Amino acid sequence: MPSPAPSAPVPLGEHEPRPDPQALTSNPDPSQNAPTDVDYTPHPESSLKVSPEMQEILRKITNLYEGSASEDDMMVYAEKAVYDDPFSFCDTRYKIAGQWYGVPKIMASSKVLATEIVLSNPTTLAWKKAHEFTPKVLHVSKTVNSLVTCTLNEEGKVVYHKEQWNEKDYSHEGLGMLLKKLNGDHTTKVTRPPEDL
Repeated sequence: MPSPAPSAPVPLGEHEPRPDPQALTSNPDPSQNAPTDVDYTPHPESSLKVSPEMQEILRKITNLYEGSASEDDMMVYAEKAVYDDPFSFCDTRYKIAGQWYGVPKIMASSKVLATEIVLSNPTTLAWKKAHEFTPKVLHVSKTVNSLVTCTLNEEGKVVYHKEQWNEKDYSHEGLGMLLKKLNGDHTTKVTRPPEDL
């Protein structure tokens, strides 16, 4: 069984994106917004035009959401990268791979239905995503709309990947953070991604 990769110092602060969900996603028609003034439903026709390099980052991460479990797609991340979503917090590429390699193991189906890029600059790429997933156990499909924000290093690798399901940012404190870190630290023991990631 592969040993977990050594934990890196968590690059919060310098690399952690702090998107303004209302500014990035609010619909001009207030009736289309959630009560918190966010609209995470992607409108692909409104997507920003981006460079081929940014499009490739989006393509690889979309592949991972859909269960590709591909080493090539995983190389979109820097070795010392962070993945931060409502359920997990991973602080190395190997631990992030543990999450992505789990998708085909637990999901009967995982499809990104639509995306809309809402922010693109040399260090940040953000998009709205509609994601439909069907667990193997329940066989009941659920669609979640979210805001995904990635910060990039000088080589164009993702150093921080944050997915938000609502307008609230993460505090990284208390029991919730402990559970997210436990998930991130130990999922690799079950999903067993390639050790050289």
